[in-house]
Amino acid sequence: MATAPDFYPPKLNQSLVRLCQMVAPWAAYLYYRIELDIDYESLNQLIALRDRRVLLLPNHPAFQDPIVMFLLSGRLGQSFHYLAAYEQFQDILGPFFQAVGAYSVRRGLADRASIAQTLDLLTQPTCHLVIFPEGGCSFQNDTVMPFRTGAVQLAFQAMNRSVKQGHPVPNLFVVPISIKYRYFQPMSMVIHQSLSRLEATLGIAKQAQNYERLRAIAEKVLTQVEQEYDICASDRERPWNDRIAALKACVLQTCERQLRLQSAPYEPDRERVYRILNAIQVRTEQEESGETEGSSNWDEELIRKSMFRILNFDTIYDGYVAADPTPERFLDTLTRLEREVFAIDHPAPKGHRIAQVKVGSSLNL
Repeated sequence: MATAPDFYPPKLNQSLVRLCQMVAPWAAYLYYRIELDIDYESLNQLIALRDRRVLLLPNHPAFQDPIVMFLLSGRLGQSFHYLAAYEQFQDILGPFFQAVGAYSVRRGLADRASIAQTLDLLTQPTCHLVIFPEGGCSFQNDTVMPFRTGAVQLAFQAMNRSVKQGHPVPNLFVVPISIKYRYFQPMSMVIHQSLSRLEATLGIAKQAQNYERLRAIAEKVLTQVEQEYDICASDRERPWNDRIAALKACVLQTCERQLRLQSAPYEPDRERVYRILNAIQVRTEQEESGETEGSSNWDEELIRKSMFRILNFDTIYDGYVAADPTPERFLDTLTRLEREVFAIDHPAPKGHRIAQVKVGSSLNL
């Protein structure tokens, strides 16, 4: 069995990119049920930076965000490069992603090959590089997670490299981009159907109002997961946010202990997840190569499932829907619950959506 490479570099094929940009709006609408919407002011800001060195930093509320950024590149008639998770390149579409300008990064590690590639791209005069600074998908249309600092740090390193080579301090523009989704059509029937399916699977009696139905489903799921990890859930008066935080802490500490990793309770949960997943990968490779003996004291599949849960519910909190009960917030939460209950990584789109893109003021570093 061939060993997977440690790094997947970009292999940009301009002809393929132009062809894909021509068909992408139709494919995105039919398959992903997405249509790009960007105002003239935002578009003109990017047009003004066409021949500049640009680092594009979008938020990451959904799996379809890279598609939205590719649609944006097509609207501009340009090619972008994209920093993407290493795992995306390990299936049949990996070579295609490389051909449209994407390259890999191993999250949770100091990925030297990926860092070197990023620095190389950011020293090119007209490079447009897309990095999602949240480091992963939030799964919430109205939430932005704390940014990882790596993207801007690498931009400064690239500038410093140019200066050390005897060049003047280069212009390098950082451009924040907002992606926000809105459904085309009324979604009340879709919400009802999703609630009914979850209620039937979990054996929950139907409540009077949709929000009460959602809370009953969430309570059942939270209790089941607590029981699965032997966490006492008898005190139902505790605030949900406290229960969620305690559950995450217990799961992460247990997995770190099983893998003999130093526990890091003050780091963001997402960073701890990536470190655990990398440790699983290393340990599995060592066992397959005979470097270490397999152990019955750890369950790779259970740890992976646990990390999936942490990422799925990373930014969830009680009150997200109640604060503004839009169809988008309802379906954000229902989709997460469906991912947990039905073990579906990529649930089908709930309806056609407009991806509203707005460009913030650029900053010349």
